Amino acid sequence: MDSLREIFRIGIGPSSSHTMGPRCAAKIFSEKHTDAHHFEVTLYGSLAATGKGHMTDTAVIEPLKAVAPVEVKWLPKTFLPYHPNGLVFRAYNERNKITDEWTVYSVGGGALSEGKGDKDMFKVKPVYKLSTINEIQQWCESTGKGYWEYVAQCEDEDFWDYLREVWYAMRASVERGLDTEGALPGPLNLARKASTYYVKARSYKASLQGRGLVYAYALAVSEENASGGTIVTAPTCGASGVLPAVLYHLSNGHNFTETKVLHALATAGLFGNVAKANASISGAEVGCQGEVGVACAMASAASCQLFGGSPAQIEYAAEMGLEHHLGMTCDPVCGLVQIPCIERNAFAACRALDAQLYATFSDGLHRVSYDSVIQVMKQTGHDIPSLYKETSTGGLAKSYEDTFSL
Repeated sequence: MDSLREIFRIGIGPSSSHTMGPRCAAKIFSEKHTDAHHFEVTLYGSLAATGKGHMTDTAVIEPLKAVAPVEVKWLPKTFLPYHPNGLVFRAYNERNKITDEWTVYSVGGGALSEGKGDKDMFKVKPVYKLSTINEIQQWCESTGKGYWEYVAQCEDEDFWDYLREVWYAMRASVERGLDTEGALPGPLNLARKASTYYVKARSYKASLQGRGLVYAYALAVSEENASGGTIVTAPTCGASGVLPAVLYHLSNGHNFTETKVLHALATAGLFGNVAKANASISGAEVGCQGEVGVACAMASAASCQLFGGSPAQIEYAAEMGLEHHLGMTCDPVCGLVQIPCIERNAFAACRALDAQLYATFSDGLHRVSYDSVIQVMKQTGHDIPSLYKETSTGGLAKSYEDTFSL
């Protein structure tokens, strides 16, 4: 498996697949063709279907226009073979002849792939020998160590400095979101709610206050993401509010040290990494179960570790976090990362805390493993029709469109 740096990317929203990945690809292509007369970018499949709502055209144009004019073409009904989020870059000379053509895929979480296996320019050297939670849990139980210690064994010596930077960026996104009001960009004119939820939550008794604060923190990050602010993929932009909300709430409410939070963050990344390696974290490929579902699993594992859970209990918490999001579709209204994405982050953050509590009450023994749920998620994602996987042609997106077109 790859480094956890590939799971936790600090970047600009609203979508890791639709903005972060394509922007990175455009930058690479522009740097390679500084003498181009003009560029053409063709977006395919899910990338094209919701690209305007996700600002994909802006993402690819900005790096390229510094070199030469850019034309963007949209082919939402044409899917390239490797992944639903495909794009093709073409560079032209002054005689309007193609000098280079590059096909690349935005495969989730801001990651890119050429779909060429070992010859892929984006293929990195694996840093984790073990790639299933079952194997890693056995390592933990045989050595008496925790999941975060397996991460420490595999990552480089600068990793903890990077993870600290990730944690600071997560905290900053919560605090900016709580302090910002107004409408989110786009045709929905959706008002930000995090600030209001935060004020209301603090007026409730302790029994309800905690849940309200978690809502506020998740909304804060998700609204920052939806407005194109700086967030951390965890594992994606669309699910970026879940893990920060849980960790911010617990670090403030229970005075966990920064070291403990970083260890929990590492454990969360490990569970997300296993899902990415063995299935997918791309909404265009497996639906929202791969984004918010995996984010919930990550937050469940992190919180269970903070409360002293055993490796078995942590695995159980993560399994529940993902299991109870199986089958979740990705059908964003107007192609924006707003409805239902923002609310889903808030509910998943609270569900993560429920999974942690349930697992902590148990002895960690259960019938269905996290690895098994990942395989079910992969198959379920394969079976879900494309109109429910980030194309905005079915589900809530279609229902909203039908309702407001009357």
